[in-house]
Amino acid sequence: MSEKSTSGPVSEKINALRETLRHHEYLYYVLDAPEVSDAQYDTWMRELRALEEEHPELRTEDSPTQRVGGKPKEGFVKVAHSRPMLSLDNAYDEAELREWDRRVRELAGEETVAYVCELKMDGLSLALTYENARLVRGVTRGDGVIGEDVTSNVRTIRSVPLSISPARMLASGLPANFEVRGEVVLPMAAFQKLNAEREEQGLAPAANPRNAAAGTLRTLEPNIVAQRRLDFYAYFGLSESGYIFPQQSETLDALNAAGFRVNPKRALVQNIDDAWEFIAKADALRESLPYEIDGVVIKVNSRALQDKLGFTGRAPRWAIAYKFAARSAATQVQNITVQVGRTGKLTPVAELTPVPIGGTTVSRATLHNADEITRLDLKIGDWVTVERGGDVIPKVVAVLREKRPADTRDFIFPTHCPECGSIVVREEDEVDFRCINVNCPARLRESLLYFSARKVMNIEGLGEAVVNQLTERGLVRNLADIYQLDEAALLSLDRIGEKTAQSLLQEIARSKQAPLDRVLLGLGIRFVGERTAQFLADAFGSMDRLMQASTEELERVQEIGPRISMSIQEFFQVPANRELIEKLRQAGLNFTAEQKKISSKLSGLTFVLTGTLPTLTREEAKERIEREGGNVSGSVSKKTSYVVAGNEAGSKLDKARKLGVPILNEVELMELLERRR
Repeated sequence: MSEKSTSGPVSEKINALRETLRHHEYLYYVLDAPEVSDAQYDTWMRELRALEEEHPELRTEDSPTQRVGGKPKEGFVKVAHSRPMLSLDNAYDEAELREWDRRVRELAGEETVAYVCELKMDGLSLALTYENARLVRGVTRGDGVIGEDVTSNVRTIRSVPLSISPARMLASGLPANFEVRGEVVLPMAAFQKLNAEREEQGLAPAANPRNAAAGTLRTLEPNIVAQRRLDFYAYFGLSESGYIFPQQSETLDALNAAGFRVNPKRALVQNIDDAWEFIAKADALRESLPYEIDGVVIKVNSRALQDKLGFTGRAPRWAIAYKFAARSAATQVQNITVQVGRTGKLTPVAELTPVPIGGTTVSRATLHNADEITRLDLKIGDWVTVERGGDVIPKVVAVLREKRPADTRDFIFPTHCPECGSIVVREEDEVDFRCINVNCPARLRESLLYFSARKVMNIEGLGEAVVNQLTERGLVRNLADIYQLDEAALLSLDRIGEKTAQSLLQEIARSKQAPLDRVLLGLGIRFVGERTAQFLADAFGSMDRLMQASTEELERVQEIGPRISMSIQEFFQVPANRELIEKLRQAGLNFTAEQKKISSKLSGLTFVLTGTLPTLTREEAKERIEREGGNVSGSVSKKTSYVVAGNEAGSKLDKARKLGVPILNEVELMELLERRR
């Protein structure tokens, strides 16, 4: 018998690993109650992946290893919904809600009606189709009648089961074929992480979690979707014949039993008074929830009664969305000041007459940049509407021109840095003004806090209070000065005792062991975030080699294009920055790393991947090409060297033929790689 035999023991081992991984995915991603470490989970995943690679005939689409498949997307196919995904009517106050309840009871011919109350999560609706208990399709709401097939992206959402075990199917009472509808949301922690990454890359922050979730789900690269950690909350179930259970509350319980994440903050109430009480409690919870909600959805519990009530032209009569008061308020702009960040970016900030919004008193709001002030037609002294963007960052969203006082005045963006007096510049094709003085005190404070952060050099104890004192007293004038601090200097600071000083010095000394990619990250090079820093360390292996790298060498590194390459070279060309690096070298920081060998055999060649290859995923093919020095692009042009095409290749293949670009299949790609060895 061959080594790849589908023998019983191997099949049983694979099935056992899959069930183990599914169980722990459910505990972690649905119940938020992990029972094993990430390392143990990863060990099981690696073992399963190795077995499936050895026995590809045993690999299945619902295996935990297939969360991010290799099938690329050329676009999203339009799909008709099995039943329309309708909107809900809204109620904005208690009187409107009670009027809806009166109409429901009148049409139902009953004195009281039982309702199910569910949090109205601020995300986007999604319909999932299961056949034989396996996920086969995920479709966005679209216009309610036709949506987009985003299955490959949905598969990356860990709270979406790829398949449901027989035991869970039995416990839930669901039929083999069914449809689940629910809400895709981006948790607040993931939203904040996304915006931090966008800021590192010089991009504008996402406006709110809902927009970020919608944009993520429509991303054409599933691996990017996987990194964002979207969540799916189920709220509705359908079968081919219609409703599965006679009550909405039973449907939610069944979906929960099947392994779907169903929001636990729900209630079956017997009348509208109890529903109103639930709404009040939900509103009070908003600040503490890990996701955004903008109201409560109230549904008639009985399916039979739902059928009796029916629909209006666009919405069911048996459900309503109670919308919370908007998290915005009107207030006056007293002044506009400018903040300087660690990259030198100047951000205008509106200083406001304090106003309560969503339980917090807001006295400042971001204006983003000079163009935003122009767009708003904002003047100092204006009355404005302020909103807590994503329930996190207050921002000015509109000017109340009808309330504009006669004594308003224009804001003139400063030509010199408000912190150090250096000339500020605005580069071509950019919206931001920047201070280019690397020793600017404001830049230094922010740079020190960033440098000491957990994901950078991880210097615990070097927080805002300490950093402010160190810079104000001139004890630290650049990043390298951290490593010259001694106990006497620290004891001179307020609220620093001997034990705290010794602990901080130990943390500073320990940070010298941080790998090269962390050091690169800590330098604050524009557009160089955590991922890019790792790629640079892997590619060049030392600070010295990176500092001497040419444009061509830099752009050969994964995910680095002209913009990032120019930023890196500009950073190392500044004498003050080179001086800083020498001081860090003398302080004993790690300036070398194990270099991952990158061949130059495909140097100068650009590849485009399209369609599904027989054995390689897109990421595997990309890695092999880049390992040999080639570049992989997402679009076909006259400069493309080769298009590598698999099954179901789309418009890229057509464009390649039109432009006369050479086309390779997987075998020919492998032959090209071998020929150049």
